[in-house]
Amino acid sequence: MNELERFQDITTFIFDVDGVLTNSQLLVMEDGSLLRQMNVRDGYAIKRALEQDYKVCVITGGKSEGVVARLQGLGIVDIYYGVQDKVEVYRDFMDLYELDDANVLYMGDDVPDYEVMRLVGFPACPQDACPEILSIAKYVSHRGGGAGAVRDVIERTLRLHGKWIVEADEEEVPSSDF
Repeated sequence: MNELERFQDITTFIFDVDGVLTNSQLLVMEDGSLLRQMNVRDGYAIKRALEQDYKVCVITGGKSEGVVARLQGLGIVDIYYGVQDKVEVYRDFMDLYELDDANVLYMGDDVPDYEVMRLVGFPACPQDACPEILSIAKYVSHRGGGAGAVRDVIERTLRLHGKWIVEADEEEVPSSDF
């Protein structure tokens, strides 16, 4: 099986935020608020996946309203934030949509993602994930967290299924308002 074929069964993407959708850096403002940076190309890929009827879910321990607003703006409906037990939330999400673990790609980067990554069919991580996560990942992106790792796994999956590039006369090209 070549590397691309490993993405064949993926129908659902689940992502952590800090260290996956962001670069794991926090800018602490004088008032105590925290700022994160996200990759626009990751955003495009998420929108494209949703347009092509893939499920996209976010499970994070973080509580940033700004992050939630960004993710909602991309069209993600299943956003679980302030989560203490990612396995419990993962199981609830899977039951809600009657999904099969084998069809789920979960991308995490640190110890809080470890247990849920052991449950999914395709655990993946950015290149700068911690050693424990690198050791269980079936795919390590050549990109870092917040630097295109999310785009990498989505694009590989959609390309494999012929859903990445769409001819303008077949379908409207996705908007760039992300």
